[in-house]
Amino acid sequence: MPLVLKKKVAVLRGHCEIEDAESLFNWLQESSGRSLNLKELTSAHTAIYQVILGFQPTISIMPEDTSLFWLKELLTHDSKEVWL
Repeated sequence: MPLVLKKKVAVLRGHCEIEDAESLFNWLQESSGRSLNLKELTSAHTAIYQVILGFQPTISIMPEDTSLFWLKELLTHDSKEVWL
């Protein structure tokens, strides 16, 4: 399963499809203080990224996949700076 929702942590693995975006959205909306483990995430539908960037939850483990360097940058980027 690419998306495993636990009580406080959601684990995203491999490729997450658009169908997982609604589940992740609802899970994050249900309770504050939840976090994401992205260690094994390799890719995802853009809707998944939109949910993550919209909620900006705590990321307990960043993706190991180097192709997701841009996601790490967005998640750790100082919001006062402007991306061009």
